[in-house]
Amino acid sequence: MTQISIVPATAAALDVPGARLYYELRGTGPLVVLVGAPMDAAAFAPLADLIATDHTVLTTDPRGHQSSVLDDPTQDSTPELRADDLARLIAHVDAGPAVVLGSSGGAITVLALARAHPDLVTTVVAHEPPLLALLDDRAQQHAKTDDIIATYKSGDRLGAWRKFMAQANLQMPEPVFQQVFGGEPEPRQQASESYWFAHELRQSTSWEPDVAALRATATRVVLGLGADSAGQLCERTVNALGASIGVDPVLFPGGHTGFVEDPAAFEPRLREVLWGE
Repeated sequence: MTQISIVPATAAALDVPGARLYYELRGTGPLVVLVGAPMDAAAFAPLADLIATDHTVLTTDPRGHQSSVLDDPTQDSTPELRADDLARLIAHVDAGPAVVLGSSGGAITVLALARAHPDLVTTVVAHEPPLLALLDDRAQQHAKTDDIIATYKSGDRLGAWRKFMAQANLQMPEPVFQQVFGGEPEPRQQASESYWFAHELRQSTSWEPDVAALRATATRVVLGLGADSAGQLCERTVNALGASIGVDPVLFPGGHTGFVEDPAAFEPRLREVLWGE
C-alpha cells in the first residue's frame, strides 16, 4: 500500500453572495480543485495530499455543509450557485486557470462551471454525475427521489437511506449499512445531511445540462466512471451524457467514491487522464 504523506493545508473562508465558504489550500504549482456535493473537503484530503506534491490543490465544503454556512439555511443549493462559488474561489486564490475534479453532485457542479466560466477551467473531470434528467425513465426516477426526500422528512432517516441506496443500485451489506448510517450522527453531520435531503438532492439530480454548450466549450470535459460501478444508476447517467455530448467515459479505479476508497490507486489514473503521466 502506498504511504500518503500529509501535506500541510491552509484553511480559510471566503464570503460569497448568501454564504461563507470554507476552503483549504495545499502545495504549490498549477491549480487543481477537488469538489463534491454534499461531500466536503475532509473526504478529499488524502487525494489532495498526493496531488499537492507538485500542484496547488483547493478543496472546499460546499455551501450549506459543514463549515460553509448560509445566510439563509432554507436556500436551495443549485448547480449554478455552486458553480458560481467555485468560480469565486478560483479567482480568489489567484492560481488558475484550474483543472477541476467533481464527484457525484460535485460532478454536476463542475459541468455547470464549464458552461458558465470556461475561462477559469482548462479541464473538468465529472466523475459519476447523477443526471437523472437525461434518462428515458426520468419521470420514474424523479418520483423515486421525491419519495426518498418525503421519507426523510417524515423522520424515517434509515428508510430514506435504504431507498436512496436502492435507487442508485449501490449494494451495501446490512452490517456495513448500520456502521455507516446507524446511530445518531453528530450535530454538524446531521445538519449537513438534512440540508442535502431538503435543499440539494432534487435540485442536483433534476438539473439538465446545456448539451450544445458543453459540446462547444473550450474547456476539456472528461466523464469519469468507476470501474466497479457497472449496473449502477450513475453508469446509466454517465453513458447518457457521454452519448449526448460525444465524449466516451473514462474508467477510474473503484466505485462511486473510488478516490476515497483507495486514493493511492485513484491518483495515478487521474494524472494519466489529465496530463498523460
